[in-house]
Amino acid sequence: MKDKLKVLAASIEGEFYTDETMRLLYATDASAYSELPLAVAIPVSINDLKQLIRFADREETSLIPRTAGTSLAGQVVGNGIVVDVSKHFNKILEINPDERWVRVQPGVVRDELNLMLKPYGLFFGPETSTANRAMIGGMVGNNSCGSNSVVYKSTREHTLEIKALLSDGSEVIFKSLNFDEFISKSYGSDLEASLYRSIKHQLGNYENQQEIRKEFPKKSIERRNTGYAIDLLLDTEPFTAGGGHFNFCKLIAGSEGTLAFITEIKLNLEPLPPAHSGLLCVHFNKLEEALRANLIALKYKPNAVELIDHYILECTRDNIEQRENSFFVNGEPDALLVIEYAKDTYEEVTEIAAQVELEMRELGLGYYFPLLSGSDIKKVWSLRKAGLGLLSNLPGDEKAVPVIEDTAVDVQDLPAYINEFNEILRKHGLYSVHYAHAGSGEIHLRPILNLKSESGNKMFRVIAEEIAVLVKKYKGSLSGEHGDGRLRGEFIEQMIGTKNYALLKSLKNTWDPKNIFNPGKIIDTPPMDTMLRYEAGQKSFTAKTVFRYTGQNMLQHVEQCNGSGDCRKSHLAGGTMCPSYMATHNEKDTTRARANILRNFLTHSDQLNKFDHKEIKDVLDLCLSCKGCKSECPSNVDMAKLKAEFLQHYQDANGIPIRARLIANFNNITALGSIWPSLYNWMMTGPLLTNVMKKLAGFALKRSMPAIHSITLRNWFIKHQRIKQKKQDQFLKKVYLFCDEFTNYQDTEIGIKAILLLENLGYEVIIPIHLESGRAAISKGLLRKAKKIAEHNVWCLDPLIKEESPLIGIEPSAILTFRDEYPDLVQEEQLETAKKLAANTFMIDEFLAMEMKRGNIQKSQFKSDKKQIKLHGHCQQKAFNALSATEQVLAFPENYTVNTIPSGCCGMAGSFGYEKEHFELSMQIGELVLFPEIRKQTDEIVIAAPGTSCRHQIKDGTFRNALHPVEVLYDALKIVDTSL
Repeated sequence: MKDKLKVLAASIEGEFYTDETMRLLYATDASAYSELPLAVAIPVSINDLKQLIRFADREETSLIPRTAGTSLAGQVVGNGIVVDVSKHFNKILEINPDERWVRVQPGVVRDELNLMLKPYGLFFGPETSTANRAMIGGMVGNNSCGSNSVVYKSTREHTLEIKALLSDGSEVIFKSLNFDEFISKSYGSDLEASLYRSIKHQLGNYENQQEIRKEFPKKSIERRNTGYAIDLLLDTEPFTAGGGHFNFCKLIAGSEGTLAFITEIKLNLEPLPPAHSGLLCVHFNKLEEALRANLIALKYKPNAVELIDHYILECTRDNIEQRENSFFVNGEPDALLVIEYAKDTYEEVTEIAAQVELEMRELGLGYYFPLLSGSDIKKVWSLRKAGLGLLSNLPGDEKAVPVIEDTAVDVQDLPAYINEFNEILRKHGLYSVHYAHAGSGEIHLRPILNLKSESGNKMFRVIAEEIAVLVKKYKGSLSGEHGDGRLRGEFIEQMIGTKNYALLKSLKNTWDPKNIFNPGKIIDTPPMDTMLRYEAGQKSFTAKTVFRYTGQNMLQHVEQCNGSGDCRKSHLAGGTMCPSYMATHNEKDTTRARANILRNFLTHSDQLNKFDHKEIKDVLDLCLSCKGCKSECPSNVDMAKLKAEFLQHYQDANGIPIRARLIANFNNITALGSIWPSLYNWMMTGPLLTNVMKKLAGFALKRSMPAIHSITLRNWFIKHQRIKQKKQDQFLKKVYLFCDEFTNYQDTEIGIKAILLLENLGYEVIIPIHLESGRAAISKGLLRKAKKIAEHNVWCLDPLIKEESPLIGIEPSAILTFRDEYPDLVQEEQLETAKKLAANTFMIDEFLAMEMKRGNIQKSQFKSDKKQIKLHGHCQQKAFNALSATEQVLAFPENYTVNTIPSGCCGMAGSFGYEKEHFELSMQIGELVLFPEIRKQTDEIVIAAPGTSCRHQIKDGTFRNALHPVEVLYDALKIVDTSL
């Protein structure tokens, strides 16, 4: 087979991989399953797809269609060839605003489609929680719905036409057909004609009709994805008088890529929702009350009714971004209902909300009824959408497992169903998370199980079997939107009866007689408790790590990644995570891929040093250590931390590269250079030697090198202390300035202005004795060196730093080590001290913002000239939600306006952008948002960036000088006394 795969690879235009690394990265999705595929194909053309189909047919293998890979039932996991169409089949082909439809390829992202449609006043309705990376092909395959399905229903209802390749490679178009057109389609000798003849025979049989109507889920359940949708086809004109036109698109939607390979989709569009909306976020003391109140909310025609239980809310406490988004939560509710009403005026929204509140209160339901609007709406929906990822924050090996998370019943049956559901779990000593689509009768229910244990593995099946019986009792659907896949396929015969299941098998055989399209899903699935990601009784992770992983070990932290793919969003979605993927659109460059490769080798490696694998190094190589995942990944996977840990242990086995040593010792090298700055700068930046130095260091020749200042900040400060005239008791308070290695040697002017700014605002500035921050050593995996630095700095600064005399810093990446890495690096005896120090450590922007809020800094101290500022935030600053402080201080002077550039990482990321093999990617990342936005600005507009690397990248990419915020504020002072 290996030689045949080589021939296939040579015959297609796209990429084709058979190496173990790429196969491992595509062995999982967001489900509990893992299976190594035969190969991975990334096609670029229809011809590539036809070649793949011919190969699968000839060699009796299979094709597994894949877009974002966020499926929860193992739909894109299998042992065939994974065909990833997300990278190249991503074009919006045609928009017809008059007829309200759009034609797209399967790799188009749902939210990006709606960005393109917005100027036309249109949008594609169904909205999954993964909408910023979910692709239309996957939404069709799973028949996705989302929070707004009470209004917009499922993808199926909006799918007008599908262009696809059948299992013989022939091209077909499925669309709406009247009775005569349907009959005409059944004549012919090709495969397409046989599809129409077969369905006409199956659904034209009276006994079959009766059996389908008897056994399939209730029609009142909008979200029903049990098996193939032959019940919906039965309700069309050829088989039911007065039914709508026949359209095989109804069958393809929800078929999980098992019947045909989709190449184009024509979608119905809706007018944009009313301009005014509000979220009524009702708090309940008991889950049962929320379920009863759900029926009241639905009486008033909401756009969405979503449930969030206390487990989700508890998980937000450990997630930086979602902790901020839970601002509206009052007390400790057992459950929340988030009810959205959208109307033409906000008065109508408030009126409906008041009626809902009144009716609920009269029945004793709910205790707090905040109505949120404006920008707060996005925060609440972000919290709700993060639910799946947040559940991975549970420490240890017990997780909220996707096993019966997609059941749907008639919304009127929901309270009774949930009550019986929880009784079953209590019988087994289990409990469950409850969240999501209460308004549609589908709540995502996830029992907490440890699949690494024998008992947890066994319970995985027991719960599935018992809940299947319960769902059947209510004539519900085991899948509402996540699909059957290999998780629920085993129970389809039980859910719809043996005769109907035989119809589905016959249908699959007609469409795909050689079983080449995604076998083992829906029909003839393997047992649902086989090929699981975690193995019962697998060995525990025992390697000694340098970092502390509170409440867990390193492997358990890696395992927090559940595959939900939040790291696959593009730059159009905003945020920082993940810059390398945003530039390359390669799965290999996602945070998810890095977690997958680490999990695999840390779990299965037989080597004494489990980190000693080049495969891990290759996949982690393009991680910029930007820290975006620390806050934006709802599962809190800190890949920068994991990469640094990996590098330490990998380098233990393979040695530390010269370039890594140079970068990690940046402080020592620049300290030597500061003895004779002009010589250092001549060597590093002068035309004669700079390229020689770059080549020796492994830096890109196109990258400019930073010069060091003629005097260090420490030396300037010593001189400054001698001439200070103001007495200590005239200052408002004392602050300790962390003299980081970047400001001390390179950005001395910024440091000087920071000190003078603080002194002129009434603060006594002291630079204490301390070591460098250790940021460079951390970035290159020299964690034991960084640990010693952290322990020394905690020891020497602890006696000085208090709430009334905080530690402040200028360079975000340096000062934030105190809040981020130090508590995880220091010895156990210093942990509480490090935490106390972290609590009193701030970026200078944060400190100034707090003092402005307290009234200790007045607008009258600054000029009132008009000035416009464009701000680019530092990645690590954004990871700690500290960007708002910079926005506040820059907008503090009268008539100063600040607009934050919606950029993620600038692409430099410390040394990353200097390195020769990373330079081009670094600049690609800059070109996504940052560079184009800066080039649009006139010379009068100030460009501000707190990060030294960011300012350097902006200079190299746009030839604009960006200022640190303290420079902007210093220049804005009315009076500057340099003798202070």
